[in-house]
Amino acid sequence: MKHIPVMLTESLEIFKDQKLKTFFDGTLGAAGFAKALLEAHPEIETYYGCDQDENALALAKENLKDFEGKVTFVHSNFSRLEEELRGRGVEKLDGFFLTWECHQCS
Repeated sequence: MKHIPVMLTESLEIFKDQKLKTFFDGTLGAAGFAKALLEAHPEIETYYGCDQDENALALAKENLKDFEGKVTFVHSNFSRLEEELRGRGVEKLDGFFLTWECHQCS
């Protein structure tokens, strides 16, 4: 299933001129943003994709199969970012992405 996230171009623009080696995505979902960022930044060595939804992670794994070895899937809530990354020996990130939807705002 192909997923095209809202505001993809604008989101990629944020990281346009940055060199990214280690990246954390706190709301991986179906991995539409992840795939686009990995394509735009081949220098990324490790992309941590976090989601608390097991079904979303399964879909993301399928959508990111071309990036096997670069993506580490984290089954957790982004609120546990520090614990999850320190547990993997990560001390520094070059990029971070988090989206949030306010269900009460609509």
